[in-house]
Amino acid sequence: MSSSSREENVYMAKLAEQAERYEEMVEFMEKVAKSVDNEELTVEERNLLSVAYKNVIGARRASWRIISSIEQKEESKGNEDHVAIIKDYRGKIEAELSKICDGILNVLEAHLIPSASPAESKVFYLKMKGDYHRYLAEFKAGNERKDAAESTLVAYKSAQDIATAELAPTHPIRLGLALNFSVFYYEILNSPDRACSLAKQAFDEAIAELDTLGEESYKDSTLIMQLLRDNLTLWTSDMTVSLLTQYRFIALFALSLTSLWLIGRSRR
Repeated sequence: MSSSSREENVYMAKLAEQAERYEEMVEFMEKVAKSVDNEELTVEERNLLSVAYKNVIGARRASWRIISSIEQKEESKGNEDHVAIIKDYRGKIEAELSKICDGILNVLEAHLIPSASPAESKVFYLKMKGDYHRYLAEFKAGNERKDAAESTLVAYKSAQDIATAELAPTHPIRLGLALNFSVFYYEILNSPDRACSLAKQAFDEAIAELDTLGEESYKDSTLIMQLLRDNLTLWTSDMTVSLLTQYRFIALFALSLTSLWLIGRSRR
């Protein structure tokens, strides 16, 4: 692709973003990404690619959550005819989700990750790879879900290794990786302890070096730190409620056993 064609596609992607035509934004940025095999995308270009896909996938993820919620309500009511219709519709959304994820994962693996040289670019693309495998794991089932979760873990771990060695704890890409990695542990692997540990470590390490944070990334970094703290507050609250529920159950069980023992003694 000539430099003029590349610039034109980038400009068209910006226009599409302003018009909120994100599918077309994806098309323009894919052309750019696939044309620069031995060359890095600029920071602006990779951000445009990320924004395009984030909006396209975000709309479908929101749709899937809404439809899944309606499906659960209809199942609880025993409306089998409605449930069958909803399952078909959910399948259509899942097919779209799969196509979108497969599209960006192909671009990442075939073009962007192999040509990434600076640590920042490598972490950015590996994090992105982990994100889209995670989105697959959100709705896949059985072995497909297991495979998606394993691929997510591998990508995030690879990104984490590079980020820990090469990027400052306050770097927004490193913080964003920690945020998404912890969400993966909490939502996909159902491991709240690991999620909280990862999020807390990232937050604490960033706080310790907050005075070194440059003005250009201050807003992004502090926003992600706030999200990490919000998640920690929510997750630890959920864990406390869960523990209280377990203790309450144990107490009630012990009380019932005591009652049975007392009844037994009174009958002797």
